[in-house]
Amino acid sequence: MELMAFLIDFILHVDKHLEVFVQTYGAWVYALLFLIIFVETGVVVMPFLPGDSLLFVVGALCGVGLMDYGTSVGLLLAAAVAGNQSNYTVGRFFGPRVFRWEDSRFFNKRAFDQAHAFYEKYGGITIVAARFMPFLRTFAPFVAGVAQMTRSKFTLYDVTGGTLWVVGVITAGYFFGSVPWVKEHLDKIIWATILLPGLIVLFGAWKARRKASGTA
Repeated sequence: MELMAFLIDFILHVDKHLEVFVQTYGAWVYALLFLIIFVETGVVVMPFLPGDSLLFVVGALCGVGLMDYGTSVGLLLAAAVAGNQSNYTVGRFFGPRVFRWEDSRFFNKRAFDQAHAFYEKYGGITIVAARFMPFLRTFAPFVAGVAQMTRSKFTLYDVTGGTLWVVGVITAGYFFGSVPWVKEHLDKIIWATILLPGLIVLFGAWKARRKASGTA
């Protein structure tokens, strides 16, 4: 319970925790940040880590001179791309083995073929868009691996989405993180980055279900 309480407090007050860490440990903050972003994007059971808010706060700290902008962007982009690659590889390697192909009652060959076709056709936009959606960005590369999306296509969109996400959010924090209104309402902004994408996904799933059932 204490660990969960700390994680919740860290997520909601990542600006204060990160600033204290920078002041206490200096350059070691880059190693911590690399690890957090890599784990959030690369470990399918760790989707709750504060990716968006963390990048924004990093940008804000760069803006006031506590961190280096170029180093932050370079390292965290590498972490985001490497994390997705790791997640994809795990899904590609273990997915078919978990289902044991046609020999398993849990494996639906038709569903697998449909998932593979979907990721080959629409997987690119899925991988890019998922970068900006908590939880989804953790699962999207894993599902792409399970669906056997080709490595070259996945890598293209992995790098594209990672660049847009890391550079975009850090740069936004760099320019707007020190604005008084933003600093005053940062906790609400963090909640919004967590809840709004989830509500959009749930609404889309609801619409798709209604359409599939013929009630739309």
